Amino acid sequence: MKLRSFLLTVATAFTATTLFAQANILNAKTPDEIGVRTASQKAVDNDKPLEYGYVDDRDILFSKMVWEKISLDERANFPLYYPIDTNNIGKDRRSLYDVLMKNIKNGTIENIYDDSYFTTKRTLKDIEAALTMVDTTELGIEQINAGEELSAEYINRRTITAADIKEYHIKGLWYFDKRQAEMKYRLLGIAPVAPDVNFIDTDSPDLVPLFWVWFPDAREVLHEAKSFNNSNSSMPFSFDHLLNARRFQGYIFREENVQNDRAVTEYVSQNALMQLLESERIKNKIRDFELDMWTY
Repeated sequence: MKLRSFLLTVATAFTATTLFAQANILNAKTPDEIGVRTASQKAVDNDKPLEYGYVDDRDILFSKMVWEKISLDERANFPLYYPIDTNNIGKDRRSLYDVLMKNIKNGTIENIYDDSYFTTKRTLKDIEAALTMVDTTELGIEQINAGEELSAEYINRRTITAADIKEYHIKGLWYFDKRQAEMKYRLLGIAPVAPDVNFIDTDSPDLVPLFWVWFPDAREVLHEAKSFNNSNSSMPFSFDHLLNARRFQGYIFREENVQNDRAVTEYVSQNALMQLLESERIKNKIRDFELDMWTY
């Protein structure tokens, strides 16, 4: 009887969540009411990121820090990339890069860093140099040499947008929690990666991380922002859920090791297939630890 009551409660909560996730579109009398929840809906809705539980260092039997690449060319990762053209789409749909940049500019995300070790903080002013290139054309240089005032038409300005993001780098910790007897993953940082803005329109420009965000600091923001759910558009996934649940396709390109955390490309060079196999070897080494715990 208790089990039946529990299942009924879960089903009721799930149904309520589904109704709220429809953004009031079926109840709206005018387009302005779409996405606007009533006061009663807000009172019932306890919508916030799922809190991380406390993990004591003594409970970690095994851990391995890894860095992964999430290529935005892969279909499984499209929810992180699109939409890139927001002129003809609702303001509630934005790419992950647009969400990060908007909240860095308005100060909601305060902690951005220079690298994945989170030692040197950066400000919006610091990263603007990596996001924007301003150049003067040859005609503009001639105008300056002639002693004339530089015309705006002779200034080329190129800014990195969501369309220029090629991949994301993430840093996280795999660890075996002996209290719960399972392998877990904790995402620690994320960085958008794009071509160097100074060479962005050339052939095969180098890709560089623009900045690193301490992920726990951005969870509230990423929970509010939603990505497109191809299976059911009335129930979009939050970016926080999408990343924490690892609903993406990525591969390991660096692991924590004694050789200064060297990347796979540093010891497996000029062979993409062998680099991919090495990435799989690292992943299997982590996964096999949990399997070996249950082997007698």
